[in-house]
Amino acid sequence: MDLAEALPLGELAAAFAALPVFPLFDTAYFIISVLYLKYEPGAMEMSRKSPFASWLCAMLHCFGSYILADLLLGEAPLGHFSHNSSVILATAVWYLMFFCPMNLFYKCVSFLPVKLIFVAMKEVVRVRKIAAGVHHAHHLYHHGWFVMMATGWVKGSGVALMSNFEQLLRGVWKPETNEILHMSFPTKASLYGTVLFTLQQTHWLPISEANLIFFFTMFMIVCKVFMTATHSHASPFAPLENLVCPVLFGSGSSGHPSHHHDHHGASHEVSHPPPPPPPAKSKEELNEGTRKRKAKKAE
Repeated sequence: MDLAEALPLGELAAAFAALPVFPLFDTAYFIISVLYLKYEPGAMEMSRKSPFASWLCAMLHCFGSYILADLLLGEAPLGHFSHNSSVILATAVWYLMFFCPMNLFYKCVSFLPVKLIFVAMKEVVRVRKIAAGVHHAHHLYHHGWFVMMATGWVKGSGVALMSNFEQLLRGVWKPETNEILHMSFPTKASLYGTVLFTLQQTHWLPISEANLIFFFTMFMIVCKVFMTATHSHASPFAPLENLVCPVLFGSGSSGHPSHHHDHHGASHEVSHPPPPPPPAKSKEELNEGTRKRKAKKAE
């Protein structure tokens, strides 16, 4: 039985789930994706020095999730580029973002009230991609739960998961920024969302796909719009994670008593620092010392 059947939101959720995302919502998705690319250090200089590399980076920001999902499922990674209308639309957004006269397009879309609207529309596309990824993987691997979750996850956050490869195109190598090691809110939310959609697809979660799309999209919109408006990077999942993770995985200090001891030892050593090394001798002093040694040897 669907938990939302008794609510008057059933028809609204069904209509919302059937709402087409192209071209309006896809345009907002492309705008925010390329906008975040422009925020990257050196992105403007790269667009002038190598427009083709800038365009490739923009296409990865717009279609990276499709490429990564196709690679996981053994399909053609360039298959989504057969949709000429989507590629042309993303290219137009990239060109206007970087080469519009007087930077007018960027100034308009980065204006906070307008940007919040586009951010909300992007989350609509993100949730649809997660649901579509899980559904597609379920069609290919009917009992492959982990395949469904992996496909839905990369569909929702493939751009972030490919960030290191995208950085290489810009001539930047920062392995410490790996998204697996430091998950952002969209990556975590996509992971949790794909678990919910996998449970729904395998009939372990008593809710229709349309209702799940509606409720999870509303959650993502509220969180992402609030975080963007307040310029916050704090995850809404942090309070729950702080309660659950120590119980399931233990605290960081309990499993390493030797580290605790070393820390106090290090602090003790820091309180009594060793004397500084003698200053390096100048070239004249070295030459003078050499002459004295030679004179002494001659004597």
